[in-house]
Amino acid sequence: MPDLTLMGAMHDALRREAGRLAGVTARVDVDPRTVLRAAVGWELLKTALRVHHSAEDEALWPALRRGLAGRPADLALLEVMEAEHDAIDQVVEAVDEALAGPEIGSHHLGDLTDSLVTGLLGHLRHEEEQALPLIRAVITPGQWAYFGQVHAQRIGRDAFRILPWLLDGANEETSTVLAVFPEPVRHAYRHRWRPAYLALDLWNAGSTPCQGP
Repeated sequence: MPDLTLMGAMHDALRREAGRLAGVTARVDVDPRTVLRAAVGWELLKTALRVHHSAEDEALWPALRRGLAGRPADLALLEVMEAEHDAIDQVVEAVDEALAGPEIGSHHLGDLTDSLVTGLLGHLRHEEEQALPLIRAVITPGQWAYFGQVHAQRIGRDAFRILPWLLDGANEETSTVLAVFPEPVRHAYRHRWRPAYLALDLWNAGSTPCQGP
């Protein structure tokens, strides 16, 4: 049975950041458009989604399809998983397009981010309730290891920020997750990457409040 600790850590991190994103657009003391345009947290959330979804699409769902041959209901679930990925990616793109536009309303941005948060949380719940049991039952250790390799390759040079982002607040999981990485990565995480990450204002919490008329 595959060890799903890393998968759980990623899902926890995505939920955490979805909550922070929702908090940005709910603020009344600053313009959320200005905050998101400069937010490191938004860039990291997008990077994590791209890495996680593309690794699943490339290395996890195809392996599941082979293991689920002759089980049409379960195969249909994988189609739904990929469709949910596409829908989330489209909303992310729509948020970026709105932020890049010269004139967007904060209500429009709020609607888009609400849609993203709702879609992402629904997808994570759907995957955990229906896809993870299939992964536990069907995926071999070798297939799971390959998925992990693809995931790591897609993180690539972003590891210095994605790893501390992934483990932000994950107290009990931290040692388990770090154990899968070589010692040089663990050393860099402890002594350079995590301190630098903790110094970031991910969602511009210190943004200048809106000025009155």
